[in-house]
Amino acid sequence: MHSGTGTLGKAIAVLDAVAASQVPLRFTDLLARVDQPRGTLHRQISNLVEEGLLQVNSDHSYELGIRLLRFASNAWSRSKFRNIAEPHLIELHKKVGETIHLGVLQGIEVIYLDKVESSQAVRMHSQIGNASPCYCTGVGKAALSLLSPAQLEERISVIEFRNYTPTTIADADGLRREIEDIRAKGYALDREEHEAGIHCVAAAIGSPGEPLAAGISITAPVYRLPLETLESWAGEVHQAAAAITEDMRVRAGPRG
Repeated sequence: MHSGTGTLGKAIAVLDAVAASQVPLRFTDLLARVDQPRGTLHRQISNLVEEGLLQVNSDHSYELGIRLLRFASNAWSRSKFRNIAEPHLIELHKKVGETIHLGVLQGIEVIYLDKVESSQAVRMHSQIGNASPCYCTGVGKAALSLLSPAQLEERISVIEFRNYTPTTIADADGLRREIEDIRAKGYALDREEHEAGIHCVAAAIGSPGEPLAAGISITAPVYRLPLETLESWAGEVHQAAAAITEDMRVRAGPRG
């Protein structure tokens, strides 16, 4: 895992590694995952434990500390973007009755900031704060479509393509073609590309050339909702994304 050269960058790399793991990590695990000398890593871990950002378990493994929950809770509750988007997520959910996701592009991942759960009995297991690859998710691909050619190529150059399902985009050329198609249509599809049995239609939030690149999606299980029905909602999701973009421009723009 790449880490920044400064002290803060090295500490964040440790936190990223722990956060990305499904199980607590021992020192040797972190040493293998984080590109830092043994002594430096020891110091970073000690500092993070002392500050409450990591906690040590009885078996000497590490997991995220409780203090991070306060940071996350405050960031989520005070997020201007999430607060502006929320009524539009709710309105879209009322129209379609399926799960609505709000996510923002960060590097080559999508971070999910909000979610309105499906009214159906079987629901998605996605969680706010989770990260997913940008190249095989509807929100991620929609957000990528806002990037300039140079910005898009910068992202593509560091993606390690992995086949999560048989329909996952397999390489850079495939992703470039997909982004061209999304720009032409105005919406993105996830055709069971990240998780088998789950698909979505998404639209970009933001404007080309601006810092914010995000997206909103309608997600549903394949067995319950045919792709044709999902795609027929492209207009609704695009309309919601455009409304959020406009509200961001009006309410979060510079004040005169």
